[in-house]
Amino acid sequence: MPGRAHPAQQKIYSAAMAFSRRLTAAALLASTLSIQAAAVDVEIPVSAVISDLESDWASVYYGKTPLLFGNDGTAATGGWLAWDLNSASPLNQVHAETPGRRTKLVTTIHGRDDDKKPTGLAISIGQPDSVLRAWELPDFDKVTSARSTVLGDWSALCSWKSPSGHDYVYLFGKKGAKVFLVRKDKDEDDYEDAKFVEIQTFALSVEASGCATAPSLGKMFVSADDDKDVYVFDLAESTAAPAISKIGEAEDDVTGVAVYVSATTGVDYLLVAMEDTVAVYGPPFDFIGNLKLVGQEDIEIQGLAVYQGSTSKYPSGVLAYAIESDEVNGFGVSSLDGAIQELGLEVNTKYDPSLECKKSSPICSSCSNNGFCAQNGKGIECSCFAGWQGKTCNTYTCEDNCSGNGQCVGPNQCKCKTGWGGLHCSFVVVQPVAETDANGGDGDDPAIWISPSDRSQSRIITTTKSEQGAGLGVFDLSGKLLQTIAAGEPNNVDIIYNFQAGPRKIDLAYAACRADNTLCLFEITPNGTLTPLPGGSQPTPPDYDVYGSCTYRSPTTQKQYLFVNAKSAQYLQYELAATANGTLTTTLVRSFTAGSGGQVEGCVADEANGVVFIGEEPRALWRYEAEPDGDLAGVEVAVVGDGYLRADVEGVALVVGRTREEGFVVVSNQGVSAYNVYRRKAPHEFVMAFTIGAGEGVDGVTNTDGVAAVGTGLGERFPKGLVVVHDDANELTGGKGTSEEASFKLVPLERILGADVVKALGLMDEVDSDWDPRA
Repeated sequence: MPGRAHPAQQKIYSAAMAFSRRLTAAALLASTLSIQAAAVDVEIPVSAVISDLESDWASVYYGKTPLLFGNDGTAATGGWLAWDLNSASPLNQVHAETPGRRTKLVTTIHGRDDDKKPTGLAISIGQPDSVLRAWELPDFDKVTSARSTVLGDWSALCSWKSPSGHDYVYLFGKKGAKVFLVRKDKDEDDYEDAKFVEIQTFALSVEASGCATAPSLGKMFVSADDDKDVYVFDLAESTAAPAISKIGEAEDDVTGVAVYVSATTGVDYLLVAMEDTVAVYGPPFDFIGNLKLVGQEDIEIQGLAVYQGSTSKYPSGVLAYAIESDEVNGFGVSSLDGAIQELGLEVNTKYDPSLECKKSSPICSSCSNNGFCAQNGKGIECSCFAGWQGKTCNTYTCEDNCSGNGQCVGPNQCKCKTGWGGLHCSFVVVQPVAETDANGGDGDDPAIWISPSDRSQSRIITTTKSEQGAGLGVFDLSGKLLQTIAAGEPNNVDIIYNFQAGPRKIDLAYAACRADNTLCLFEITPNGTLTPLPGGSQPTPPDYDVYGSCTYRSPTTQKQYLFVNAKSAQYLQYELAATANGTLTTTLVRSFTAGSGGQVEGCVADEANGVVFIGEEPRALWRYEAEPDGDLAGVEVAVVGDGYLRADVEGVALVVGRTREEGFVVVSNQGVSAYNVYRRKAPHEFVMAFTIGAGEGVDGVTNTDGVAAVGTGLGERFPKGLVVVHDDANELTGGKGTSEEASFKLVPLERILGADVVKALGLMDEVDSDWDPRA
């Protein structure tokens, strides 16, 4: 709380006491978080670090030994780690767990055992398997009862101890959140038998990137991905969706939020991280000052956590964060000694997150302990947890009755029939027959090149968009790597057939290269080898950051076009041409904003119908006229939340049919590791969804991104077509972990469209198995 040496801050504190008693979402909405001229600027050095980790999330634990928890986002190791916060740099590692590789999130829950000693949980969720897991603290014992599969692409994780002493976990992702009660059945002071009980799911208008609980205020603060905005909502033991309000915007994109708890009830201070600065706000969320990280060059921090306890090394506590700088890539901590006082606040090292108010519990036996209880004048009224129903919440139920493809065996727990799986048994489960050799640090998108002479010699071309191995890879139909060629971090790749380059007709591979924001093109020789050619790197406008891309050839003019987009949803359409000697040239012919303005990436053209399908990651699949003079009014083909489409909307592919009306559009739903199939013909009826499980010595697909598909027969291996998909985490055989390099899975098209459970639909009959892209 504000110190006596700063009268202005004392005035803020006095006003805050009254404010905290009437703080509402409406009041927060009316308040502002805009950065003003800094009242106080405090430099804080990076005091200690841990290096060589792919990290972006930090949490702390108040135990006998104060701990810093952080994620390990690398593919080969992954999991989470814990370090002694009070040790010298580099911090002493005390524990590590490696479940669910590429872990992004970890948080802690605090409690006290019968002897008043610290206990609690460490909780994490892995990106590949979407399993929520827990370990009992301080001994790191795995809590086998606390294991719950929560399909989704999750981006923030926070806990809350309610006034009644119950622990809750908030899991945020793509425009949505889930709330879980941490139930302790046997002993209220023991977490060894804890379970996650789903309370509810509610919508967000953004993709959350950070969260922080303000216990005194009973608020949850949420930051948005690649955004300056910060949001807030009331914490309550309820099944009603909270009212979420924007409280303002910071000076720069927010990379983390945390809360410093005052010794005075009702006064919590909000900390907002932005690159190398942490702005501090006091009730009613007025700007107090900045904590500026110093001591290293080009500091960028993500995630944020505060340890307020006093240690021998850090008497006033520490600020913890994931850090990337010229000197380190991992985690860092900064001493708050002196910094809190310079901001005009009083140090509160007595804060104890394990303390419980022990107010009466809203969970009661009258509601079978499966819901919240409330008096309504006539007795107890129950608000049932997710998966429960009935007047006393005593009957379990499953979403959409397991889609008619399984049996409901528990609250939102389906036992799926053979051939079905995924979200409430709504996905057809298929198995791959092969995978590409591991290649490159971060794959994204594939394309399938059909050989003009021998279709069994067709090739799979993939992108590596990370700095490690940046470029394109070429594979045969068994998945064997044949060639790599350097390119500037290409994101998507597409094929152009029979392009007139001066005196020659050639095939091209086209990608948007993010390293230098160019349009990258390579010739594909008749044997499927990529080679540079004159004009193969084409510029985009200054300050334009390329992201996704696709191609289109006009069926009326035969002109070739290149689409490229930025994350801002601005699309550029270029005409691709060539000089008399074959040097490539481009001319910008159209620019438009796609969708509703959300981030876009994947797209595919339906050339016969003169349209392009565009994936807006958080919102929808769109259709636009592809001709340069075409109507710019987009048509929503499918919308996230319509019961079929789920964020992120990533790769988009077209399976050509026997006529221009037959065929299918395939869209990847990254958050649930699945793919939707829609009819090519408007209004693009939803046909089915499928997911790719493990099979034939190949691991399943998780957190998928790009997808490519052709219905053309490609020899004995794929006589009825091929689907190639990106796999985020390539699991090694024999339980040896996950490869640091990417792989792509290969699935025969008939295993999807001709799967036993959908065979009666006759989908394969619509596919043109003799489609020739050069015809």
